[in-house]
Amino acid sequence: MTCIQIKARSLAMVLMGSAALAACATPQPRYSARMPTGGPIASGPSPGAQPNGAGGRYKVGAPYQVAGIWYVPKEEPTYDQQGIASWYGDEFHMKPTANGEVFDMNAVSAAHTTLPLPSMVEVTNLDNGKKMTVRVNDRGPFVGGRVIDLSREAARQLGFDRQGTANVRVRYAGPAELGPPDAGLRHASYDGSPPPSSTLPAAPIPYSGLTPTAVASAPLAPIAAVQPVKTVPATAGVYRVQAGAFAEAANAQRVADQLAGAGPATIEPVQRADGVTLYRVMLAGGADEGAAWSLRDRVASYGFAEARVVRPF
Repeated sequence: MTCIQIKARSLAMVLMGSAALAACATPQPRYSARMPTGGPIASGPSPGAQPNGAGGRYKVGAPYQVAGIWYVPKEEPTYDQQGIASWYGDEFHMKPTANGEVFDMNAVSAAHTTLPLPSMVEVTNLDNGKKMTVRVNDRGPFVGGRVIDLSREAARQLGFDRQGTANVRVRYAGPAELGPPDAGLRHASYDGSPPPSSTLPAAPIPYSGLTPTAVASAPLAPIAAVQPVKTVPATAGVYRVQAGAFAEAANAQRVADQLAGAGPATIEPVQRADGVTLYRVMLAGGADEGAAWSLRDRVASYGFAEARVVRPF
């Protein structure tokens, strides 16, 4: 070996050693590109556990459209369906779910197109008989009519993570608890919170029709006393805005009073098929659809982001 070859070999070894040291000295952040916007998230659950619900809120949500198909979220305590389940993981890991929680593919959770968020469902793998209870805190799946999308960990425990899909039965088991600070929030229950921000929300989703079981989850401003509820029949021929529907008439009256700055609000009781009466807070938007959407945005600015425009009947 010549002197030049020896020197070249020595130089190559030095450069390789320097590169290795640089790689060791450079920290490799975990999930750095997958963190949700808004800064660090709350600590998640232990691997294989249910999500703790931190940062989440209870919501039913307005009807929405994906790939030309309309989905109508609703309370459905008798839900019991069979179909195909799939699972999701890396692409959505540590990103926000549809109700504000954080998806952890190593926790036991699921996505559903219409059930209230969060909910608990019992999922049975009909291919092997395995069964477990899963927290639903996200929306989906939107492929091939599948009935539920499970986290990777839930699919692993049910024994179909390698296959990708499975024949399952999904049965609604009840509402899921929320983590702090919203634990136990149901049907916009009054909690004495300060008035919401006046920041306008994003543009509303175009909506046609009415889902009387929709539930608002915004905090309510405290008032000195609750006045007797006054109900007013619906008015035909005008657009209206529904601020929310409430299980208790007193809460509906509080919201109507709080929205006095947005316009006169009335309360319409609606009886569901299961016999439960909900009290809808409605505002008249007039005969012009554009004016009705402007009113909807004013209502949303009071903290009722799921307010919706109801078309004339």
